[in-house]
Amino acid sequence: MFIDSHCHLNYKGLVEQQHDVLARARETGVATMLTISTREREWDEVVAIAEAHGDIWASIGIHPHEADAHPHVTAETLIARAAHPRVIGIGESGLDYYYDHSDRAAQARNFRAHIAAARATGLPLIVHTRDAEEHTLAILGEEMGKGAFPCLIHCFTASGAFADAALAMGCYISISGIVTFKNARDLQEVAARLPIERLLIETDAPFLAPVPHRGKTAEPAFVADTARFLANLRGMSVEALAEATSANFFRLFAKARA
Repeated sequence: MFIDSHCHLNYKGLVEQQHDVLARARETGVATMLTISTREREWDEVVAIAEAHGDIWASIGIHPHEADAHPHVTAETLIARAAHPRVIGIGESGLDYYYDHSDRAAQARNFRAHIAAARATGLPLIVHTRDAEEHTLAILGEEMGKGAFPCLIHCFTASGAFADAALAMGCYISISGIVTFKNARDLQEVAARLPIERLLIETDAPFLAPVPHRGKTAEPAFVADTARFLANLRGMSVEALAEATSANFFRLFAKARA
């Protein structure tokens, strides 16, 4: 049984055919899904999806792209909304210097608010980072010094050095369908050596459909394809990888286990 640790079930491409998308996921062996919010207006949407399905959970957060539009969202705002029984994570949040859709200072403030919420609630921080390795590690390290918090680097595409530093801070790392791409040699090398006890898998659906679904709208069922590729990369059975990554998910997202 697989777990899709990061998808956007309220997004266009999935929400219009949600019944069929969820049916295909379950038929493929996806036992649990975590649907992620990126804007405040999505919070009610993802929570409603999680309320309607016992195998789906939700997160509360503001994506770095949206930081400029959400200056009013504080740690206290996040903490209050994360009290809902179906909310098990804080995020996704972080830094994105590839697109720079929001001011970098605003991104950093937003990121730190999410970290404070994760520390206060004990819920895992779900981190988005792109072209911002140095600053992401600097903020995580500084904030860990104020008090530890659970952390997941989602859709990992960073360097091996970043992975090692994140692991040293106690973070988990999630691998998406990008690992199946032909031009992802560096990512494949890192994914092959990540400690199995810190590894999760995800789709980031409706984005980043893995081989053999390139060009299609990604959906949670495709996490099985990523799992098969990753298992082969690591020289283990897909059953063993599914068991390990599922156990890791519930160890990290302990509220779902409870």
